[in-house]
Amino acid sequence: MEVKDKEVLDKVISSYSIDISGLEEENRVLKQTLQGLKEELNRFQKTPLLVAEVRDVHGENMVVRLPNGNEFFVESSIGCKDITPGDSVLVEQKNLTIVRKIDTRKRFNVENFLIIEKPSIKWENVGGLKKQEEEIKEVIELPLKNPALFKKIGIHPPKGILLYGPPGTGKTLLAKAVAASTNSTFIEIVGSELVQKFIGEGAKLVKEVFQLAREKAPSIVFIDEMDAIAAQRVDIGTSGEREVQRTFMQLLAEIDGFKSLGNVKIIGCTNRRDILDPAVTRPGRLDRLIYVPLPEKEGIEQIFKIHTKDMKMGRSIKLGAIFKLMEGFSGAEIKAVATEAGYFAIRAKRTGITEKDLIEAIKKVKEHESEEGKDYLGMFG
Repeated sequence: MEVKDKEVLDKVISSYSIDISGLEEENRVLKQTLQGLKEELNRFQKTPLLVAEVRDVHGENMVVRLPNGNEFFVESSIGCKDITPGDSVLVEQKNLTIVRKIDTRKRFNVENFLIIEKPSIKWENVGGLKKQEEEIKEVIELPLKNPALFKKIGIHPPKGILLYGPPGTGKTLLAKAVAASTNSTFIEIVGSELVQKFIGEGAKLVKEVFQLAREKAPSIVFIDEMDAIAAQRVDIGTSGEREVQRTFMQLLAEIDGFKSLGNVKIIGCTNRRDILDPAVTRPGRLDRLIYVPLPEKEGIEQIFKIHTKDMKMGRSIKLGAIFKLMEGFSGAEIKAVATEAGYFAIRAKRTGITEKDLIEAIKKVKEHESEEGKDYLGMFG
């Protein structure tokens, strides 16, 4: 009996030994598999990786948009949690599997290409635009300086204004003057550059620009060449036109998202009001339209005096005749006349300006204007 029990025990011990050996082998294989998976995962996570934007989330799968505009339905790796539409993620190049989420709040570093300043231009430096100055003070300056007044009365001040009129009439100057009078940060965007430089990213860029404006409030966002991104929309267009429309829709969303008593204001500027989309000028958006015309006789005199106040002028100069010669000039052209007259005096090795210098300067500016007009017409054959 003892011999039989011993045989059974030996068999049990032998089976356990075989099981242990098998388990050790299985454990070795599993470790190798795990190591291989880790190496493969590391290969997925190695740079270069693509940056993509999450458009939609479907459980463990997501729709991502690549910088070239193509969209893909992809998987996410283990550990990619708390990803929502609009987030930026890194994806591996082969299968576009999402590797991890990245923080892109400063992705564009918008401060590098925007004109951001604290202007020092005073209202005294603006000539011939008294009516426009008063309107801007009511719409921009008063709400920033005294928001409680509007709250007491129970009305909401406009979120922004649109300055329109011929080139060189002082639209940017007005915007900078109101920024200086309210001690606001002046953030300038040029619509045409926004479209040309950032195809595919315009909408996100607009969002970041206005986020920057909130951070630096009180601030004024000045959008020059507004017609480049806010022209009337078309049903069918090129991919570039569709991108401009997406940028425009984001701009409208940012305008609508502002609190009525917020300390961020928008000033749009255009020479082509006739092609603007009505959506941007409807009530509740840039609904205060201010026309900035060419200066009249009194305005010409004021602007000329501003730009020549530090210049030595001859007593024999007939200023009345000079002002008459500059009729139809914009503020920028009047400034150019003063500058050119100064150059004529420098060439003659004089420190004072003569009537002849001014007349020659006016002729030169007129010639330049005429050449520009020919070039413009030549564009149309």
